[in-house]
Amino acid sequence: MNLLEVDEVTKAYGGIQALAGCSMTFEEGKINGLIGPNGSGKTTLFNVMTGYERADSGSVHVAGTDVTAASPDQVFSLGVGRTFQLTRIFPRLTVVENLHVASQRDGGWMSEFSRWSSPSEKVRSKEVLDFVGLTRLAAEKAGNLSYGQQKLLEFACIMIARPKAMLLDEPAGGVNPSLLLHLGGRIKALNEEEGTTFVIVEHDMEFVMGLCDKVSVMHQGRCLCAGEPETVRSDPAVLEAYLGTDMREVAR
Repeated sequence: MNLLEVDEVTKAYGGIQALAGCSMTFEEGKINGLIGPNGSGKTTLFNVMTGYERADSGSVHVAGTDVTAASPDQVFSLGVGRTFQLTRIFPRLTVVENLHVASQRDGGWMSEFSRWSSPSEKVRSKEVLDFVGLTRLAAEKAGNLSYGQQKLLEFACIMIARPKAMLLDEPAGGVNPSLLLHLGGRIKALNEEEGTTFVIVEHDMEFVMGLCDKVSVMHQGRCLCAGEPETVRSDPAVLEAYLGTDMREVAR
């Protein structure tokens, strides 16, 4: 079953066509990679899929529900969470306070204060911090974390809501190799243990090819090809059109 479906989506900014009839599907329970050069439309596609941008035409569906005109909170309510190229955390709050904010539900700000110290809230926060490896930093101000640790915190803030799908925008960017290996392991574990679907925009080809079940390639605002990593990285159109030397190295 396709959890996320994009059909003939277009999006332009003035004279720049960011998405040009883009059609793509992401299967439920899979780790999907989304690759392509800068300017190919990957982040714009994420923005349209999650309600941060409105498509000029075409449609987006989440588990069969049309979210083409939905707001970010409406998309999130259907179980789709996302991260950003630049981390969006609260630097003056502690790590665990960031999780408390992320775990809020409908009902208003004041109604949530009692939940922050409830036994179930504490247990869930500890579970998530243990899972991503940030337990020892629970009381640390988020702004004092390394950039890689901030990426893990942002990941945890999405994970705490138990989404069906997590869209990660360049999770490897600025992350050292050891933390990247840890993050990849957490993605794999969450996928295997809870069936969470992932869509990962990334330029690190080794990370993508070693982690993803399926890889979709964007070029000039549309999908050039999609398939298993082995198929994609040896596709002549992908190799010759724009991925060049870096992709050839991965293919060896």
